[in-house]
Amino acid sequence: MRAYRWCKISMVFQGAMNALNPVRSVGSQIREALLWHKTVPRKQTQTEIARLLDLVGVLPSRANQYPHQYSGGMRQRAMIALALACRPRVVITDEPTTALDVMVQAQILDLLQELQVELNLSVIMVTHDLGVVAELCDDVLVMYGGRMAEHADADTIFNHAAHPYTRRLLHAFPDVDAPRAKLASIPGFPPSLDNLPPGCRFEPRCELAKSACSREIPVDVQVAPGHRASCLLARPGEG
Repeated sequence: MRAYRWCKISMVFQGAMNALNPVRSVGSQIREALLWHKTVPRKQTQTEIARLLDLVGVLPSRANQYPHQYSGGMRQRAMIALALACRPRVVITDEPTTALDVMVQAQILDLLQELQVELNLSVIMVTHDLGVVAELCDDVLVMYGGRMAEHADADTIFNHAAHPYTRRLLHAFPDVDAPRAKLASIPGFPPSLDNLPPGCRFEPRCELAKSACSREIPVDVQVAPGHRASCLLARPGEG
């Protein structure tokens, strides 16, 4: 797996303060990835570290500083630089804007978009923020209880959702055109993964559930070209 990790696929972890080693400088952590995977010759590592930090908007002169000397946004930028060190084709980002203020969140998301285009990256974003999904994502996979609920392009998900869970998520999201409308909520609690329902995992919380939903595990159905939903109620043509 070492041939793939960080070289072909890398990750920006949630909470850079916990992901970065607190007792090593940021530059030394990037250098380790470069040397381990032999991305550049040893003599060129310092130049490459400076290039990577500059790429994500961190002054190269701060390479010798430690994570606690960076602000939250800078730590996240350093984490992105580390993820790009070995020039991967795919980068997984796990809630990359967690615990950052709104302005810094916007800067980090803009940076990811710019790098995606500049470096021709594929970015997989794991997030609960529907606003981020609407702004950044082309393809959306909605999951519930560890299984796919719905899969389609972003426009279809937001305008023609077929799965009850997806619809409830969208109804719980604030609408600037209807600021006084009461937000919907999903009753009940997410399933415990060591005690999953025997049928559809969303059935105990689904307002549209039928008796069969508590017994049968749904398979994904194509409701329209490029649009699939795992629901016993989903029918072709609904998308």
